[in-house]
Amino acid sequence: MTGSAVTVRPRKTKNQPRELGVEAFWVFSSSRASLKDSERLKQIKEGIPAEIVQAFRLTFDLQERWVELLMNASTSTLDRRRREHKKLDSVASERLDRIASVCGLAEDVFESREGATQWMSKPNKALGGDVPIVLCETEIGAKQVRRVLHALECGGAA
Repeated sequence: MTGSAVTVRPRKTKNQPRELGVEAFWVFSSSRASLKDSERLKQIKEGIPAEIVQAFRLTFDLQERWVELLMNASTSTLDRRRREHKKLDSVASERLDRIASVCGLAEDVFESREGATQWMSKPNKALGGDVPIVLCETEIGAKQVRRVLHALECGGAA
């Protein structure tokens, strides 16, 4: 998939709920690296809190259709689960875990959340013009994104 799935807008200092959501996503993202695979798997099976989807959406300023695609769930279902303080199903939880893990790697490579957000949000030539965050819909796509991030980490171009 190519095109603009996301639009990174300048941060607004008056928009406190957005800032809190962005912070919540990055805290969730950075926590992935410290967990054992068995702990991550347990969280996925039990379900990740639906509030993290809204935090993810705010972080990348995603349109509803992209959130639906990435989470494999309708916006109404995701919103209802968030309002009712319910957890995501295992499919959406696994996808969100995968996306957050890749974003955590991007944050490490770029040494900033802003740099990671920018890179994950823009079409990338090394990924055939696809947007990294959108490729994370599948494990194969996430592997491609990780490969490019590791190349960047080692001084390669991407």
